[in-house]
Amino acid sequence: MTPRRWPRLRHPAQVVVLGFAGAIAVGTALLMLPVAKAGPGGADALEALFTSTSSVCVTGLIVVDTPVYWTTFGHAVILALIQLGGLGIMTFASVLVLLVSRRMGLRARLTAATETKTLGLGDVRSVVTGVVKVSLLLEALTALFLTVRFATAYDESWPRAVWLGGFHAVSAFNNAGFALFSDSLMGFTGDPWICLPIAFAVICGGLGFPVLFELRRRWNRPRTWSLHTKIVLWATGVFLVGGAVFVTALEWTNPRTLGPLAPPAKLLAGFFQGVMPRTAGFNSLDIGQMNPATWLGTDVLMFIGGASAGTAGGIKVTTFAVLFFVMSAEIRGEGTVTIFRRRLHHDVQRQALTVVLLAVAAVACSTLFFMVFSDNGLDRSLFEVTSAFATVGLSTGITDGLPGPEQVLLIALMFIGRLGPITVASALALRHRVRLYDLPEERPVIG
Repeated sequence: MTPRRWPRLRHPAQVVVLGFAGAIAVGTALLMLPVAKAGPGGADALEALFTSTSSVCVTGLIVVDTPVYWTTFGHAVILALIQLGGLGIMTFASVLVLLVSRRMGLRARLTAATETKTLGLGDVRSVVTGVVKVSLLLEALTALFLTVRFATAYDESWPRAVWLGGFHAVSAFNNAGFALFSDSLMGFTGDPWICLPIAFAVICGGLGFPVLFELRRRWNRPRTWSLHTKIVLWATGVFLVGGAVFVTALEWTNPRTLGPLAPPAKLLAGFFQGVMPRTAGFNSLDIGQMNPATWLGTDVLMFIGGASAGTAGGIKVTTFAVLFFVMSAEIRGEGTVTIFRRRLHHDVQRQALTVVLLAVAAVACSTLFFMVFSDNGLDRSLFEVTSAFATVGLSTGITDGLPGPEQVLLIALMFIGRLGPITVASALALRHRVRLYDLPEERPVIG
């Protein structure tokens, strides 16, 4: 009898998806162990699955109080899942292969290239090792600042300060937003020595590894930067400044958020909360007490997210920028789209449009499901759905009280949001077909 052969995975993106799913399954099993939960018994399967998915997908949404519900073992599992999810399951696996055998096969290089957005197979090895080195370096620097501050200003013992600094540094750089304080970072609203290092790590993780690599090599030669780096830095600057100004202006007199703070603390908290929608779920203000208009603006920032090939989520700033310049060219009546004196290929325009429309469909349908099957209104439902899909982790405070079906939907959104852009973009890029004939052309009425 011929042994049964398992179907072969034809696309590297399939391996990436299965890798993330496998990590979530392992994390769920570990978090269900009695040793991971404070108190008697083990965690509920849905609680463990939700927390594991949120960790691997570097989201930060929670259904239980992280510092209280989980033990130190549980926190260590969450931290490991965040690091795996931020680096990428296949990137981590590739590093292990390099450490053991000093070489990577073609299939491993294809898979790693899919996950890290490497442009050529020849530089996969250097990119994979570079991702790990840059991640560990920035996490270590952030952890150092936080550790010293926790130990000297908050009377934490040095071992406890090291743990707090390391955990929050990893969570920040990977844009996860998990905190070991029940109120996230609301206890440090006016402390720049806590908020600014975390914001710095979030911004660096949100820039993406290709940009970090290029800045490291050619930081003093901006004219030689690639189009991708220029777009990311331009868009990041716009959204950081715009987000900070937006949150600060709308919440300046809100007595439940910025209102009671002194002006310097208001500016710090406004900047910090303007950075976090770049897909990091930390909050130094009570999100549930913000104005609905602030929620809506935060929805937009979360939906756009950070840069590609990094730890951020959302549709990515490059996707948004491409569509912005496409619209600008159309308004000006130009036949080609140019960005920073470079012509944009039409395939990139179609890919950006496809990613955005799929993302809008996912968010809209999920929001409608929330409104139909729960008691939450449009503003809170849209906020939670967008936060899950964009792997942000900010919440208006309703996630832990949602019924099972809504929590399962958020789990699916986190998974799709983390892997959707990877699989869709790579599939569109690799499945290029050349049609050997043209059909008759006709123009429908637009607008």
